[in-house]
Amino acid sequence: MADTDKLANEVKTMTLQNGESTAPNNSNDDFMNDWGFPLPDLYKLSLRFYKEKDGKAIHLTYKEKLRLVAYTKQAAHGKYRNDVSPDVGFLDVVGNDRRQAWQNLGDMSKESAMMEFIKLVDSQCGLLRPYIEAHKAENMEKIKKQREAEEQRRREEEEKERKRLEEEAQRQLEMERKRQLEQEMQIRTALNQQTAVQFSQYATQQCPGNKQQQEELIRQLQEQHFQQYMQQVYQQQQLSSINNSSINSYSRTRRLLNSYNRTCRLLRPIQQQQTTILIYSVYVVFLDHELPPLAAASMWTRKDIKEFKESLRKDKDSVIKIGSGETVTVRVPTHEDGSCLFWEFSTDYYDIGFGVYFEWTVEPNNAVTVHVSESSDEEDLEEEQQENKVDVEQGSKQDNRPPTDEIIPVYRRDCHEEVYCGSHAYPGQGVYLLKFDNSYSLWRSKNLYYRVYYSR
Repeated sequence: MADTDKLANEVKTMTLQNGESTAPNNSNDDFMNDWGFPLPDLYKLSLRFYKEKDGKAIHLTYKEKLRLVAYTKQAAHGKYRNDVSPDVGFLDVVGNDRRQAWQNLGDMSKESAMMEFIKLVDSQCGLLRPYIEAHKAENMEKIKKQREAEEQRRREEEEKERKRLEEEAQRQLEMERKRQLEQEMQIRTALNQQTAVQFSQYATQQCPGNKQQQEELIRQLQEQHFQQYMQQVYQQQQLSSINNSSINSYSRTRRLLNSYNRTCRLLRPIQQQQTTILIYSVYVVFLDHELPPLAAASMWTRKDIKEFKESLRKDKDSVIKIGSGETVTVRVPTHEDGSCLFWEFSTDYYDIGFGVYFEWTVEPNNAVTVHVSESSDEEDLEEEQQENKVDVEQGSKQDNRPPTDEIIPVYRRDCHEEVYCGSHAYPGQGVYLLKFDNSYSLWRSKNLYYRVYYSR
């Protein structure tokens, strides 16, 4: 009985090591840095460890157990409250001791109680820290697997989106090819109607009585007539000054047709099966639209900007430094084996203006060239000067530069955040102009990473 009274007196006089101070020795950040877990999570792990190892790997005195119980009560409910404290009898020594230990904690905060619990368990058992480290490693592994799974899902989604965009681009390309074939068929039909009588009469004279040979000869004449017509249209289009923006679509088309009619209303000798024949070149007028029309371009972005720039960094021709106020034009001729142009580009830290144009001209080779100008308005200024030049004796000076059509207008692109990509189906033979505009930047230069290629 004397021992029991002595223990009760010790519990009544029990205080914290630092008296009544409720401020923890270490802050929450200190615990996070030291243990690798936030304080609430670390407390739960320590409490679980104590319940699992009590009486096995950890052996505490009766007084220490009372302190742990008091800390758990304080961490769960705060200051001692009768409504959450179980009723204890007069002879229930342990119950009274636990209540007295809880009351002695006074106004200690819940966080301080958690910290004192952890420090007490750690000081009495050296296995707590390895136990926490094992859980930390387990959590790190779990987080790593979650990130890998998320990265895998992201890659799968990007691959799915890339395939969808490729299929969409292929579908648009097929539609454009189909439309071109339909247009070609209309032109062929119109040309054949105009020359049907002349070709039929000539075939009858050349192959009398042989219907099969007559039909074969007519087909050969029609095919050569079509090829000759298309070549002439292309040549006239190059020589024409239809790039004047003040002339509307109808007038430009009409002027091209009149120029062609003056050239083609003649008999042209051609060689066919070692026989000189004469073909009447007849032109069919289509005033509804200009030939050939341009299809809309496809554009998309990719997230793998770091990998993209690393793959091009070693190729000096794929990296261009665009100075402040400059505009770079990359000229990409159409390839005889290609049917569609693709482009990809990005920058290091800042955005840049980008647009695509098509120049109806014939390059002597397929080499990609780069041209630098001081601003995006430089070429427009030259065009205005050419238009305003007037010769007193000869009249206005004719602009013999090839016509150019806009495919994508120049807008600023956030290519420092994503890789910008695009494609466009060849409208015919010519040169693509990829314009990278930094004229709006007065101080910053831009490092441009780009790649262009064609598909069959």
